[in-house]
Amino acid sequence: MSPSTTKNNGTQVTLRPVTHNNWREVTKLEVSESQREFVAEPSYYLALCSYGGLWQPLAIYLGEQVIGFMMWAVDKADGSCWLGGILIDKSYQRKGYGRKAIQAAIAMVAKKHGYEQFALSYSPGNPAKSLYHSLGFIETDKWEGDEIVARLSLEK
Repeated sequence: MSPSTTKNNGTQVTLRPVTHNNWREVTKLEVSESQREFVAEPSYYLALCSYGGLWQPLAIYLGEQVIGFMMWAVDKADGSCWLGGILIDKSYQRKGYGRKAIQAAIAMVAKKHGYEQFALSYSPGNPAKSLYHSLGFIETDKWEGDEIVARLSLEK
């Protein structure tokens, strides 16, 4: 998988696979106290990617600095691409990097794998839902455990 890049005020936000070269930096990421109830520790997500057999891990870079993490997987039942475990380190939040990372992930997976349907889930109380809505994700009547599912369909 090649890196995917978007720019935010001239600064590059890049997605790269998590490898033996960068996994330690990913495990050091921390979210703010108020977000801890909505996301797991990066080490949990990395274990899920390694042993769950489904998720593909991505490190979010700003230049050469790891600033976040996300993962993606394909639901074979409906062919949609799921985004999950999205987090930006507390030092880099509220600067648009999460938005750029999600946009880059959608563009990368759509271009490389041809997916046009995307999904994610979140707790109804998660403040990140406004970000997802602004990117075009629409809540459905489906739930994944205690999280509501939102979907995005790319225009052809």
